[in-house]
Amino acid sequence: MNPLTAETASEHDVVAIGCGPFNLGLAALASRVEGLDLVVLEAQAGLHWHPGLMFDEALLQLSFLADLVSLIDPTHPLSFLAYLGEKDRLYPFYIRERFHPTRREYEDYLRWAVTKLPSVRFSHRVESMDWDAGRQRFVLHVRRAEGERVTMLARDVVIGIGTEPSLPRALASLPEGRVVHTGHYLHRQRDVEAARRVTVVGSGQSGAEVALDLLQRNLAGGAAVSWLTRTVSFAPLDYTKLTLEMTTPAYVRYFHALPQPTKDRLVAEQWRHYKGISTETLEQLHDVLYRRELEQGLAPVELRSSVAVEDASVSPAGDVVLQCRHLDTGETFEHTTALVVAATGYKQRAPGFLRPMEQQVRWDDQGRYRVRLDYSVELAPEIQGRVFVTHADLHSHGVAAPDLGISAFRNATILNTLLGREIFRLPRRTAFSSFGVPERSGDEAHPVDRPQVPPHAHPVVLGEPPRPVGPRLSEAS
Repeated sequence: MNPLTAETASEHDVVAIGCGPFNLGLAALASRVEGLDLVVLEAQAGLHWHPGLMFDEALLQLSFLADLVSLIDPTHPLSFLAYLGEKDRLYPFYIRERFHPTRREYEDYLRWAVTKLPSVRFSHRVESMDWDAGRQRFVLHVRRAEGERVTMLARDVVIGIGTEPSLPRALASLPEGRVVHTGHYLHRQRDVEAARRVTVVGSGQSGAEVALDLLQRNLAGGAAVSWLTRTVSFAPLDYTKLTLEMTTPAYVRYFHALPQPTKDRLVAEQWRHYKGISTETLEQLHDVLYRRELEQGLAPVELRSSVAVEDASVSPAGDVVLQCRHLDTGETFEHTTALVVAATGYKQRAPGFLRPMEQQVRWDDQGRYRVRLDYSVELAPEIQGRVFVTHADLHSHGVAAPDLGISAFRNATILNTLLGREIFRLPRRTAFSSFGVPERSGDEAHPVDRPQVPPHAHPVVLGEPPRPVGPRLSEAS
């Protein structure tokens, strides 16, 4: 590596890569920590949160309390209630009596928070990252929008680059004009409007919202609609109260200690918690289907569950032909359509900028980060800095990982670990349920989540640069 001069490099305590809600929440909490120099780098020119699914009335599936900060610091000036107050919408929100904001409103809240955080820098794409043993710093090479390249040094790094739409092998061979992922649905309206039959493959909340939009178009005289899913039913989200305790810090701590094969099995079994459909959306779907009963001459509609799409091709006539298998009977059949909307989920973005460090990052046998309880990634022993991840921990921390409700806790845990002591008080009592076997002295009446700070951590005086802390959690256990 070529030596860097002070003129070509800026130095920071923490560089966070990616500016979705998770890293934005990290910046919000960090803004209250005196003396901590944290910057957030985002490749895009601005904050856009699921723009391809920003239906006008789509609701957030969580309470407004799952904002950037409230579940850790309810008096924080960047809370959702502070946003409503500044926008003079507190009374309308109160009278509305809906704890769930619309998705558009939540995005507006995120953009409002950005205006309060000078630490967020858009149009900064991280091209590579490596460890400089001499400087004891991570070195990030960054390209700005105008093409200028800059170098940044960081004691520690937080990676929060999110996910990207995923197409299964069965659909990946279709030409672009014949398939659209739900994440791009609203950007491909010309293709949708031109198709005489549209087929949604897959379910989940995104698939259900697209199906609802297509059914409403069908009711107004639009195209035929098919909806195929391999699940045994168009299943609702399991948002019952005690099940929701799996998104609490208490369950996260329990889950992290399990063997990896057990974790992978549980994540697969618990799919309804984060891949199901909201009850409200299911009711809206049924209402539209019921209203169709009173109309004549509409294009046909079909909904089929337990159907796996195994292959796809385009016929000489230009139609998409799906090779399907009914999972209950084992029978195969063909399904013909004009356009496929793939509600087939998302996958972790590949961190291309980590290639220089690929051999120094510890991966599991499926190519995933090995993530400690404090959200730091296991690295080669010669690296003294730490790399943390947000929303890349489903396999290590369980179904809470993509949930906005755990974000403030995760960010507070990361900041406490960076600073070496409990700057942010972590909640002690988060679940009525007890997970795992009883302790030898008997289960406590109210389980306690111990502060996730490394034992014997060095005290930090605010206003001074953070110092490396003592043993990491996995090393101290």
